Amino acid sequence: MAMIGAMVGAGNIWRFPYVMGNNGGGAFVLAFLTLLVVLAVPGLMAEVALGRYANKGVIGAFRAVVGRGGLVGLGVVVLLVNIALMSYYSPVVGWTLYYAVHSLLFTFTSSGFQAEPFMNEFFASSLLVIALHTIVMGSIAAILVLGIRRGVERIVVYAVPALVLSLVVMAIRGLTLPGASEGLAFAFGIQWEYLARSDTWITALGQALFSTGLGWGIALTVGSYLREYDDVPLGGGLFTAIGESSVGILAALAIFPIVFAVEGVEPDAGAGLAFVSLVQVFPEIPLGGIVAILFFLGFFLATFTSGLLITEVSVTTLSEETRFDRTQTTLGVCGAIWLLGLPSAYSVDILDYLDFVFGNWGLPLATISIIGVIGWVMGPQRLRLLSVNRNAGIHVGRWWDPVIKYVIPSVMVFIVAYFAYDNFGTPEMIGGMFVLVVFPIIGYALMSVLEGRGGQPEGAEVSGGDD
Repeated sequence: MAMIGAMVGAGNIWRFPYVMGNNGGGAFVLAFLTLLVVLAVPGLMAEVALGRYANKGVIGAFRAVVGRGGLVGLGVVVLLVNIALMSYYSPVVGWTLYYAVHSLLFTFTSSGFQAEPFMNEFFASSLLVIALHTIVMGSIAAILVLGIRRGVERIVVYAVPALVLSLVVMAIRGLTLPGASEGLAFAFGIQWEYLARSDTWITALGQALFSTGLGWGIALTVGSYLREYDDVPLGGGLFTAIGESSVGILAALAIFPIVFAVEGVEPDAGAGLAFVSLVQVFPEIPLGGIVAILFFLGFFLATFTSGLLITEVSVTTLSEETRFDRTQTTLGVCGAIWLLGLPSAYSVDILDYLDFVFGNWGLPLATISIIGVIGWVMGPQRLRLLSVNRNAGIHVGRWWDPVIKYVIPSVMVFIVAYFAYDNFGTPEMIGGMFVLVVFPIIGYALMSVLEGRGGQPEGAEVSGGDD
């Protein structure tokens, strides 16, 4: 449940439906599911298994595999990418909170409401977005201070079912509206020619990796809290992938029939689908105000639980690696993320820039760090025997080894090279190259100095599973 709560977020509720609508509908779904099974599921198994094997957070897990020295700095790279990602994701959670509050006030079904001016006015109010960003990080800090079981677990066991229930109710309502069949045809009708387009597969690859959070350190951190007899292939791999992909498909099933129920609304509106196109529909359908509440409350729960688990990666790791207790670490991490997130909260352009840089260069770098250490230092066969298949309901065979050692790292290198070529000479490429070069240098130098001065920091012996 924690894994699904972490993976299901803006990538599923917001991004999946509109990229699906722009890339051949059912053809995109086929490409997405293929890449999910071939790449994301084996990768998630590896990341969860590494966390359980080491029973520690990101840096501790790397130390358990590579020993002491500068290579442990690859764990620092994952941590830096994770913190950077959360810094611009928190304002997005604030967006969904703002829309959820206005859905409860029935703003979207009030007389004279206009969706696009409402959105533009909101994004132009930097102080309001910063205030929402502050509320989000303050709420995350309050929950994480309670720990994994008293804080995170209590939230996700209610939030994830509530999210799914809201989408199911919304989908049932949408399917009863005129135009529902056209919406389903648009969303799920297979336009076979799209499968021959490289853009479809590259977009599907990005969605499969982004929506599952492979390489973010989340799966590794959650894995560090698993018990010895927990099932990695089923829970950490298969069920997580099924859960998060099902929510994305369910979101499309809920959104497109409603969008097609009203004439003049563009179903292929891109990123504006949830915040403009869908909002325009609510006043035009029976019980539209209730449907709006279901959608935006579910949307907020999805993004908030993701933010919770993304932040937990840094809290778990730094609690182990420093002299500070969990409360001090949580406040420090959330304060740093809040500070780093101020530029993204102030300007949507900055947020878009950081999202592009870290989505296309930072996350592949983090994934290469985790999967590369498993595949080329520890060895996939060793991890498979010691952790993946231990008490597993589904036995993972030797096919898994080359996927981890060769296929996933090669795909990550391809993503980095593709976007470097496609954006050659642009500010985005310069930012990407900065991340690729500077983050590993920082990680290597930091761990070389710290571990060269006296070994593990005090507190590093604390196990992630003790919380």
